[in-house]
Amino acid sequence: MTVLEPDTTHPNQGGRSNWVSELEEEVSDLPLSTRLSIADALTLGNAICGFMAVYFTTTGVLVPHLMGDGDGAMSKNSAANAVTLMLMASVFDLFDGLVARKLRSSAMGAELDNLSDLISFGLAPAYFVIVWGIVTQNAHGKIAAVAAVLVVLAVVLRLARFSCTTLRDGVFQGMPSPFGAMTVVSLVLLELPFLPTVLAILGVAWLMVSRVEYPKPRGRLALVTFCWTLVSMGCLAAWSLGVPGGHQLLQAGCALQCTAAATIPCFATTRRVSTFRAARRESRAAAR
Repeated sequence: MTVLEPDTTHPNQGGRSNWVSELEEEVSDLPLSTRLSIADALTLGNAICGFMAVYFTTTGVLVPHLMGDGDGAMSKNSAANAVTLMLMASVFDLFDGLVARKLRSSAMGAELDNLSDLISFGLAPAYFVIVWGIVTQNAHGKIAAVAAVLVVLAVVLRLARFSCTTLRDGVFQGMPSPFGAMTVVSLVLLELPFLPTVLAILGVAWLMVSRVEYPKPRGRLALVTFCWTLVSMGCLAAWSLGVPGGHQLLQAGCALQCTAAATIPCFATTRRVSTFRAARRESRAAAR
């Protein structure tokens, strides 16, 4: 039997074992792009919140309904927890962009942001719509599922278009996915009749893939967005805890969210038409 002696070269004797050298070479070959930054950690927090929103929607709303414990409506506490997590995901999404501009983001930052947004603002609200269609009386689960699929597809298409197109600084093309997700959830929480709610959800999906320009949340707009998110969390907490007037407060907040979603495209379209007409007048004047 042949015995192979291991390489016992001691580091102090001027050499190192082969496997140590190979390991160090592999580590040194790792690109810097694989190292996470602070902004990337915030983006991962976004993804975690989206996943936990799906978890609370399942365990607190869908499972009790399937077990016969539901009352034909969405559970306040569980629905509030799920929506609050989506709001927290939007806060992470807001701050990871601010931190990335102030500090730095890895080369994976854009990809991580898109994947996290797909979970928190595509999957989570769409799943919320599906469960709403299952547990709510006078609702149609299959129609709600179709609306949810269209929401997911709209978010996927919007994120893909965002990755491969370049726009002027300071604007988004199409409704931002966090804003769209919160509008979809607000429509559900408004407790309107089933058909108008589904049609409004389809309208939000269309706005996310439209050419309408939306301002990016920077400066004062970022502060307003953050404050509005905190107010929305407070409305959800008051509603879930049964505070007097909490339901009316939640309804008012959801109505304001839906109103903003409807009016911003109108203002953006009006401004775009005015700019186009002004450009035409200038070109005609120059031609004369």
